[in-house]
Amino acid sequence: MYDEQRKVSKIMAELTMFFLSVGADQISSNIERTEEYERITFHANYHPDNERELDALHCLNEQRNDGIEDIYWELAGSGNFGETSELLLVGMMVDKAEVHVENGFVNLTLYKKLES
Repeated sequence: MYDEQRKVSKIMAELTMFFLSVGADQISSNIERTEEYERITFHANYHPDNERELDALHCLNEQRNDGIEDIYWELAGSGNFGETSELLLVGMMVDKAEVHVENGFVNLTLYKKLES
């Protein structure tokens, strides 16, 4: 259970770094834990000059890969500021990502099933 908590904190750190790298000055995040999954949400703005950088968020829809997660999860949140490869790692750590960009804000919801 402790590793699962650390994994979620690494995901939070990586996404916070990403939003800061695209010029966000308003970031709110939340973690909701149920018996089946954790839901991680972010609501953040971005600088208009960095809108193209938001395309990197498509990496969050990678298929979850438990093998990669087990080996590399500690690297999340430790790379260069806003690095796309770190978002790819986050995408392999979650089961589902919903990304909505609208009116200068990003609403992001990630779902991570809990290990039994």
